[in-house]
Amino acid sequence: MKITFSLPCRHICRLFAATMLIPLSVWAAPTKTPALPANSVYQLPVPFTDQDGRASTLADWRGKPVMITMFYSSCQFVCPRIVEALKKTEASLAPQHAKLPVLMVTLDPARDDTATLKAMAAERHIDPKRWTLARTDARNVRKLAAMLGIQYRELPSGEFNHSSVIILLDAEGRVIGKTSTLGEADPAFVKLVNQLKR
Repeated sequence: MKITFSLPCRHICRLFAATMLIPLSVWAAPTKTPALPANSVYQLPVPFTDQDGRASTLADWRGKPVMITMFYSSCQFVCPRIVEALKKTEASLAPQHAKLPVLMVTLDPARDDTATLKAMAAERHIDPKRWTLARTDARNVRKLAAMLGIQYRELPSGEFNHSSVIILLDAEGRVIGKTSTLGEADPAFVKLVNQLKR
């Protein structure tokens, strides 16, 4: 049986040769995201809703260092001083670190709904481009607090006793520093942030 081609043989040969020049990477399967370190906070599959109603997960902060803390909006003394410490820490950072993301997760999801978090962000003049005030359910609050080493308990009055700490996570979600300084920037913590590679 005679086989005929609709293209001249020389064209077919050129097409085959050009195909062989395509880099192997084009044909290869997409590369997978490297696995998280075993001690990464981002191993915890916590879903969040932020002050603007946007959904995210804890692992969405992967890829850059972040300052994280836990709070509740009705707190009248300690939590406002945590916010001030974060602001003053930011103001003390070298320019390449001045826009470090800040994640604040409420201990009181029953009362801190999206509207309450948004009102707090406005009241405290928090930059929504870099600061996230987030809520999750009570079960995930417990898990995250345990992972971060933050202790808390709700009092009969509805207030909370809780650890007052700002935690520095590296790009992979590992805890690399903490400070309990309130209302001011902790020089040792600022130095640690400034030593990070960006």
